[in-house]
Amino acid sequence: MKSMAKTKKMNESFFAQLLKDLNSTGELIRARQDEKQGLLDEFDSESKRFFFGKISERALASSVRKTNKELYRLDGEIRKNITKSKGLANRIARFVSAQAPYSFKATLSGIVGEKMKKSSRKKTTKKKVVKKKVQKKTAKKTKKKK
Repeated sequence: MKSMAKTKKMNESFFAQLLKDLNSTGELIRARQDEKQGLLDEFDSESKRFFFGKISERALASSVRKTNKELYRLDGEIRKNITKSKGLANRIARFVSAQAPYSFKATLSGIVGEKMKKSSRKKTTKKKVVKKKVQKKTAKKTKKKK
């Protein structure tokens, strides 16, 4: 008698955790983008105040340094979180693709089928190191002085 056929079951709690991490990373990216936009708007109002003579050039220069430093920090955080989200998305894609179903078939004698074979990886052959042929240098013949 054959054993009972078993199907694959997804680890839903792990999948939910991956999705939650991806979602929170996306929200963090959006928050940093909003913060960056607020900083740009604030600097725009500072430059208008300088244009109308409300603040000095020195105050504007100070604002430029502060703004550029903050923009650089925000851009770094956004890039870091984008990289993190790409990694999470790749993990999710691998996790989901691993859920490929086993193939079964119902027959009069019962259920027929077996686990799908794992996809075999292509065997990589080591490249043979080709030794370069070195030509022997012949010594120049020198004429003897008499």
